[in-house]
Amino acid sequence: MRIHLLRAINVGGTAKLPMAELRELATGLGATDVSTYIASGNLLCTPPGDAGSFDRDLEQAIDAQYGFFREVVSRSREEVAAALAAHPFEVVEPKFSYVTFLTAAPAPEAVAAAREVPTGEDRWEVIGREMHVRYADGAGRPQMKHATIGRRLGVAGTARNLSTVQKLLDLTA
Repeated sequence: MRIHLLRAINVGGTAKLPMAELRELATGLGATDVSTYIASGNLLCTPPGDAGSFDRDLEQAIDAQYGFFREVVSRSREEVAAALAAHPFEVVEPKFSYVTFLTAAPAPEAVAAAREVPTGEDRWEVIGREMHVRYADGAGRPQMKHATIGRRLGVAGTARNLSTVQKLLDLTA
C-alpha cells in the first residue's frame, strides 16, 4: 500500500475533486485497497505495477476528466514514517508543523537560494525529498513566504501537517 498525495485539491475554492470520484479514478486505473482520508487529496491504495507510472497516469486522468493538472506525490508507508521521524523541529503544536513531500530532492544551489527568503520565526529544512516546516503562529498566519521558497527550490510538493501524516500512517498500518 502507498500513500498518494495530490497537490492543491479542494483548497481555496479551486481544483474541486470529490474523494469518491478520486477513488473511482484510482480503481479505474487498476489500484486496489483504495481509500481516501479527508477531502484534501490523500489517497491510500496499492497501485498496479510501478508507483511512479501510476502517479503520472492519475495526474493525466484528473487532467482529462476535470480540466486541471495537479501533481501526485507518493511514498511508501516506510518513507512517510521515516519523514515523520526525521522532523527536525520541536513540535509545540502538531498542526503548526508540516512535511512537504516533494517530487524530487532539490539541488543544493536551489536550497541555498531559498535560504535567502526571510522567514521570521518560521523555520524550514530540506531533508532528502521532504521539506519540514514549523510555523511559529500556524500555517494560517505564516511569517515566511512558502510559495517563494518553493519556487526557489524548483520542485513541486504538497504539504501535510504532522497530525495528518500520523493519521495516514495509522490508516496504512
